[in-house]
Amino acid sequence: MKTVTLIPNEKQRLFFESTAKYTAYGGARGGGKSWAMRVKLILLALNYAGIQILLLRRTLPELRENHLIPMRKMLDGIADYSATEKEFRFVNGSRIRLGYCDSESDVLQFQGQAYEVIGMEEATHFTEFQFQALTESNRASGYMSRKFVPRMYFTCNPGGVGHEWVKRRFIDREFRGSEKPEDYLFIKSLVFDNSFIMNNNPEYIDALMNLPEARRKAMLYGDWDAFEGAFFPEFDPQRHVRQNVELPQGGLRFRALDYGLDMTCCLWCCVDQDGRVTVYRELYESGLLLSEAARKIIDATDKNETVRYTVASPDLWNRRQETGKSGFEIMTGTGLKQMIKADDSRITGWRIVREYLKSGSDFGAEPKLVIDSGCRNLIRCLPLLRFDERVKEDAANYPHELTHAPEALRYALMSRQPHPVPKREQSSPGIYAFADRACKSDGYEEFLAY
Repeated sequence: MKTVTLIPNEKQRLFFESTAKYTAYGGARGGGKSWAMRVKLILLALNYAGIQILLLRRTLPELRENHLIPMRKMLDGIADYSATEKEFRFVNGSRIRLGYCDSESDVLQFQGQAYEVIGMEEATHFTEFQFQALTESNRASGYMSRKFVPRMYFTCNPGGVGHEWVKRRFIDREFRGSEKPEDYLFIKSLVFDNSFIMNNNPEYIDALMNLPEARRKAMLYGDWDAFEGAFFPEFDPQRHVRQNVELPQGGLRFRALDYGLDMTCCLWCCVDQDGRVTVYRELYESGLLLSEAARKIIDATDKNETVRYTVASPDLWNRRQETGKSGFEIMTGTGLKQMIKADDSRITGWRIVREYLKSGSDFGAEPKLVIDSGCRNLIRCLPLLRFDERVKEDAANYPHELTHAPEALRYALMSRQPHPVPKREQSSPGIYAFADRACKSDGYEEFLAY
């Protein structure tokens, strides 16, 4: 018989003993979170015959490195592992299934399933929607021979897309609706509580001490107020979202494209004589090849509307190794004409987006940016975007699924920034125009009067 010796520290022991409906553990780097999570779930599987357990990380590589590899080593001779189902099966009928939710919609794969225990590792990497969707699956499975009250376990650090929902419930203890204070327990654990690191790798403290101030406060001391919240607090659906928007007559229409095989986002925009931009349509679809994305965009464009240009991420002009052609060549060859390179200045671009969102808020005037209610993914992703934890004024690039629509919006608004008209074009000093910076290979170069 295989014997595994477990020596938890005091904070980990409290985590093992908790039977609260929702228990969160950690709050800083080096607190022994991952070890505590997988050992807790293994102990439950061994002690409750037939229990169904789900363990989640946000991405597959994280799941593999943090749990799959060490669990296979720990459970060798104790439980069988199915690589096809990504689950450990115990002789008493218990099961630990491993999963990940790279994109927000991935969580829907667990709908209709039942797990007595769900573990969310690095819970602040998950959105509130994902957490709420998982609570629907946290129920009795019918496989257990004894009564067990379903519960969820979380490990977490400050920061990330889920910072706000975790902080509200477990740190600030601000409860809403049917939420009950007695259901939520937070066990704070710092690196100083981890005797293994303190005895074997004390230099890790120095690494944490050398982090930038805000990150040091969060990762070393577990300060949940060190990170700022939403990247765009200026975004207000009441101000910026309209149902069935009416486009201005004579407005210039254009598109903004952020392409990726994981997600293609294209926004249709219209700008009026006053510079107000209306986003009136979106395409948001994963798994599209370049040619497929181009055809989808063309098909989604009304045959009677004139779209002056499509501003797209600059990497589309790089040649693909597999074809020798650039994304630009493939898409224009499919029929998507007047493509221009986006100005990809991130911090400047985000400042411009912020200005459009903020405009008019002080005086009750109309904002310079309006979004049709049908653009659901842009409306969903804008408030979920968070600050980069290392670059002060940049947006986080993770979870990547949330960045595509905001990136396309940034390209769109940057394409409307004024550029001086060349001297030969100027009719009087101080006159500026918006340059539709079309690709010169198309022979298309025009300066617009507004």
